[in-house]
Amino acid sequence: MRRRDFIEVMAGAAAAWPLAARAQQVRTLGVLMNLAADDPEAKARMGAFLHGLQELGWNDGRNLRIIYQWSRTGADSIRKSAEELVAVAPDIILTQTSVATAALLEATHTIPIVFTIVADPVGAGYVNSLAHPGGNATGFSNYEYSLAGKWPELLKQVAPGVTQVAVLRDPAVAAGPGQFAAIQSVAGTLGMELRPVNVRDTGEMERAIATFATGSNGGLIVTGSPQAAVNRALIIGLAARYRLPAIYNVRFFVNDGGLISYGPDNVDEFRRAAAYVDRIFKGEKAADLPVQAPTKYELAINLKTAKTLGLNVPSSLLASADAVIE
Repeated sequence: MRRRDFIEVMAGAAAAWPLAARAQQVRTLGVLMNLAADDPEAKARMGAFLHGLQELGWNDGRNLRIIYQWSRTGADSIRKSAEELVAVAPDIILTQTSVATAALLEATHTIPIVFTIVADPVGAGYVNSLAHPGGNATGFSNYEYSLAGKWPELLKQVAPGVTQVAVLRDPAVAAGPGQFAAIQSVAGTLGMELRPVNVRDTGEMERAIATFATGSNGGLIVTGSPQAAVNRALIIGLAARYRLPAIYNVRFFVNDGGLISYGPDNVDEFRRAAAYVDRIFKGEKAADLPVQAPTKYELAINLKTAKTLGLNVPSSLLASADAVIE
């Protein structure tokens, strides 16, 4: 959305705002999402967040005005969306992922930011420490890098024959190198050779996977990044086309046809983020609210996909799964 169009839309919305709502104190919440508005995962995350707000007494259209910016086409688009959202000067901004958080922190040092799905907020420089963020941002980290070491182990359990693994990652985001290093630390002991594949360029990714698939005993590990989430239909389709067993970092890949996933419950992070927004609205400072770690991790398995690939999932793995799609 162009800056002029965005400002005109907001001016029109303010003029049309119900008089009853304007008669009481109405707080403004900005939301920056690097997913499309009609993405099912975006709907699930925002649905959980809005439900959490309602339970705390905040209702859009009564005592709350929410301004959304949806951006999914890359870092430049997200940066522009962040600048447009900051220009409206909301009381708080909710966002997700390192890319969007970094863009907002470039655009403002004063508006409180509640972030979600950020792998290493201290290492990326978004906060001074997990216990005492110290700036205008706080929120929810989605995993430590060591979690990525579980992915090759789980892939080996469900597909023991895999020895060559393409690791789909985004080296431009803070979590990319960290996740890859964790995977490297265990891959050798499992007899796996790794090949990194960049997910930022879809054409490059398609060519790299097509070339990789000409070998034997191949599999995929899809690490966490906004580009992987946006391009998940393509990635799942490539895994199916070349019959490559694949493990993903989050459950919605498995819901959409991926083989197996292990990672935090991102929808739960959004549900919990509502409480931080409420506390900041009521006077607490982002600088004083500790960054919280995930409380729920999910193992999901798609048996239909396993059958298509000719894989027999161990009963022990099925018994430990949080979700089994048949």
